[in-house]
Amino acid sequence: MSLSMLKQALELKSKMAKAQKELGKMRVEAETGKGAVRVTATGTQKLVSIEISPEAINPAKPKQLESLVLKAVNEALDKSNKLSQEHLKNLTSGLNIPGLT
Repeated sequence: MSLSMLKQALELKSKMAKAQKELGKMRVEAETGKGAVRVTATGTQKLVSIEISPEAINPAKPKQLESLVLKAVNEALDKSNKLSQEHLKNLTSGLNIPGLT
């Protein structure tokens, strides 16, 4: 590995660490059931909170609530993934590391 490639790899590692820290502070939200279930996730695909309105809790229909929660979680994680991809897409621009760019 040449000195130039090593410098580029170290630069990329530093940028990745900074980007991950930034993404960890970013938040995305998703809600289902007209706000009955609200999920918040970080830009690193970690769930931060799940809020369920009291009106959404019907002991006679647990599957309905489960479906709302599942849909909101998946939507929040999808949004988080898109945010992450957008944030990281230019990370390697200008670097010429074989196998990475």
